[in-house]
Amino acid sequence: MVCQSDKGMASITKTAINWAIDELTEHYAYRYPKSLHHTCMDCGHKWSITDAEKKKQHLICPHCGHKLEVKETRERTLHQATYFTTLTTRKSFQVLRVALLKTEQRKGQPATYTIREICRYYMNGQGNYEVIGLKRMMGMYIDTFSYNEGMALRHENEAYRHLATFPTYPRRRIIPELRRNGFTGDLCGLAPLTMFRALLRDNRYETLLKSGRIDHFRHFITHPNDLENCWNSYKIALRNHYYIGNISLWCDTIRMLRNMGKDIRNAHYVCPTDLQSAHDHLVQKIEEKAERKRKAEEMSIAAKSEAEFKAMKGRFFGLLFTDGLINVRVLESVEEHRQEGSHMHHCVFSARYYSNENSLIFSATIKGERVETVEFDLRQLRVVQSRGVCNKNTEYHDRIVSLVNSNADSIRQRMTA
Repeated sequence: MVCQSDKGMASITKTAINWAIDELTEHYAYRYPKSLHHTCMDCGHKWSITDAEKKKQHLICPHCGHKLEVKETRERTLHQATYFTTLTTRKSFQVLRVALLKTEQRKGQPATYTIREICRYYMNGQGNYEVIGLKRMMGMYIDTFSYNEGMALRHENEAYRHLATFPTYPRRRIIPELRRNGFTGDLCGLAPLTMFRALLRDNRYETLLKSGRIDHFRHFITHPNDLENCWNSYKIALRNHYYIGNISLWCDTIRMLRNMGKDIRNAHYVCPTDLQSAHDHLVQKIEEKAERKRKAEEMSIAAKSEAEFKAMKGRFFGLLFTDGLINVRVLESVEEHRQEGSHMHHCVFSARYYSNENSLIFSATIKGERVETVEFDLRQLRVVQSRGVCNKNTEYHDRIVSLVNSNADSIRQRMTA
């Protein structure tokens, strides 16, 4: 039926082409540097300006009347290409036609334009559609087509979908089903294919559009998962005459309420007095929950690894070195590694240093306060790193390293015991 409807389709109108030329292409007046002579790249007219006019960035061509951007260049040719869309009807179908406009402009000559239609979307009153278009070819660009073959029924692909998002000619013919469902001619900043399909297939979009909630309509079309997950809560908000100023923030809040196990059909939760504060409060609660879960997982890991750690490093337990000010003590459990990493804000626990059989971890303290965490390599019998809070060295760094290295023999004796 689509192929039959496509037979005899008229060419794209001259007014639509002129609109695309005027609105979608750049219009220049070329001039040589330091010259007062200008050439309109649209009609080829040449004229001279005064010194006062030379400072202007835009001029009006005295021949064709186009507003031109002044460009100083020695180039003599200009090539442009752009896509545009027209909306029309054919029998009972809404038709979306995508065309390619190419310009060839030579200095001193009128510009020439070529139009090539790329594809046509035929959509029925239920939002189902088929595509008639040129055959897409393999290539490095998305818009590579076989221009030697004619238009035929094709499988939809990313090229057709992408090209259908380009600017739309403002004079449109619309099928009755779309007007019935609330479309008045405003595309609301959306691609017509996306908007029409949503309106014809889901009456929730019709409700939003007819109620004038354009921001909400646009958000739910571009975020269909929010429509599915938040629609029941949204209806409750409407029944309570709740004003949703920021629909994106509100949907985020509803998702977080669901994650926290709250009743998202309760007006107390879905209609907060201060949406921003409610959102921020939920963010804090979820982060706290995630932190508790992370700590619980760390405790579980520590408990499972404790026996293995003691078998591997038990011979070093009790090692303690001091120079009178600094005390350096070996960490004697996986839990102590976790506490050390948490207090010092580094990865001694999360990077599982306790499971490395060649590393021995010490905690350097002064008057009971942690100063640095020391890693001693049991193969090289020397300190390989010593780090303070957030992996930064302290003023005692060299002294701590020297203290541990000077006691390497005590560590070696434990290894051979």
